[in-house]
Amino acid sequence: MSAGLLADARSWREQDPDATTRAELDELILAAEAHDPAAIAALTDRFSARLEFGTAGLRGELGAGPRRMNRVLVTQAAAGLAAYLLKREPSPSIVIGYDGRRNSEVFARDTATIMAGAGVTTTLLPRHLPTPVLAFAVRHLGASAGVMVTASHNPANDNGYKVYLGRADQGSQIVPPEDGLIAAAIAQISTVSIDELPRSTDFIVADDTVMFEYVRQTATVGRPVVPLKFVYSAMHGVGWETAQLVFEAAGFGTPAVVTEQIEPDATFPTVAFPNPEEPGAMDLTFARAVEVGADLAIVNDPDADRLAVAVPGRDGVWRRLSGNEVGCLLGWRAAERATAGGATDGGTLAASIVSSPALRAIAAEYRLGYEDTLTGFKWISRAPDLIYGFEEALGYLVDPHIVRDKDGISAAVDFLALASELKAAGRTIDDHFDSFADRFGAYASSQVSLRFEDLSQISGTMTTLRSRLPNLVGSIPVDSIDDFIDGFEQYPPGDILRIHLEGGSRVIVRPSGTEPKLKVYIDASSTAGDASERRAAANAVVAELEAGMRALLAG
Repeated sequence: MSAGLLADARSWREQDPDATTRAELDELILAAEAHDPAAIAALTDRFSARLEFGTAGLRGELGAGPRRMNRVLVTQAAAGLAAYLLKREPSPSIVIGYDGRRNSEVFARDTATIMAGAGVTTTLLPRHLPTPVLAFAVRHLGASAGVMVTASHNPANDNGYKVYLGRADQGSQIVPPEDGLIAAAIAQISTVSIDELPRSTDFIVADDTVMFEYVRQTATVGRPVVPLKFVYSAMHGVGWETAQLVFEAAGFGTPAVVTEQIEPDATFPTVAFPNPEEPGAMDLTFARAVEVGADLAIVNDPDADRLAVAVPGRDGVWRRLSGNEVGCLLGWRAAERATAGGATDGGTLAASIVSSPALRAIAAEYRLGYEDTLTGFKWISRAPDLIYGFEEALGYLVDPHIVRDKDGISAAVDFLALASELKAAGRTIDDHFDSFADRFGAYASSQVSLRFEDLSQISGTMTTLRSRLPNLVGSIPVDSIDDFIDGFEQYPPGDILRIHLEGGSRVIVRPSGTEPKLKVYIDASSTAGDASERRAAANAVVAELEAGMRALLAG
């Protein structure tokens, strides 16, 4: 063990204002001084690097040290962001929001006092609120920037820090080169103790006006034609208060709720991971939907920027729709709106490159613009003339005039309106999927997700795959492979492989940007036969590709 490691740990401990993480470091330092190998390894892990500030801001496990989320790291990030904003414009302003996770309010208030101390006009939202409300507030208040303290659907012991830019950036999340400039400012700040940073409590704590304006505007996204019976779960997050107001203002009334998950609870006691995509996460929602005889069910993730939808199938069995299924139905709806009455000014539909190619087919059918982007709404929200965007990970942007980020509440309103219209016509969501397949073709998708404890294994797997690029996936020949590692076409460098296969199907392999996972995205389509035959053909190709990719990655 180096003397420098202990010195770094003691220096960090001395400036840490949090009793919990100070005690954590005290225990590790004491044990490391006694040559405890586990303590030395723990200190090395925490102090060998910093949590990297990038286009997702910060996100990581709570704990002491620069490689964890804690008050020292957040204070340094706030001071660096303040320095960046003051250099960017003469009189910057910022609005700060937070969710219901552990330390979210503490991190938000630390950020507010640092921002105000640096001379940035600062507004703090009044209590824990959904991420879309913060994203809305950046635009609505005309702020230079926004910070949302949230780890979205990450495990319970994580937290994070999302940064938005206003004015010319229209309230979108940061992208390069801004992320690098902010990271450089944070690095410079981190060379001094946070005790030396100026602080002030001269900031505004907003009232409910901003939230109520978000509710008013979001309620205009969709209206019911006939009443719906639906179920809602907040997945132990902060969505319920705002979503309930929006549903009522839009005319949908109050849903039946999943009582066990409706209030914020940072321990997420009923789910292994607070992500509606995870197996078992929606079991309570399904049970409640059956109990009340619901038409459909709506679930937000803990910060309510994502939406999961569940419906009863023709066999009566409830199922969660995939992000691609919801995204394509809402995209079809957006295209109809954009061209209603013969309108020709159109606009652009956008989706991340890992999302279903079906949105491109919709855009072509309606003669609208279309743009593939890198993953994340920081990219989708910046598509020119955007009228709708989605990504397969349950993210939808249905009204860019309100929010320039994914919004699980406005998307819920739009989907509820669709379900109400179909019910009025005596049709179901499955009937609507038949109509979609008849018009655009049937699109099938699947995802292979491999979780790693050691992050180096993810990059190692990608390196191995590049060294042995396949000629076949399963029994399907490979046509071509796009490697984004040094940049590809208009895209900047990224650790992505896109495999085009004979017959038009596609496989994309990439590390997750927010979780310790390697993800494989598989898409296929068919226009042969009726809707049922088209679905069967597309699903058969996806099944073959999924089995083939599992075999490749296992090898």
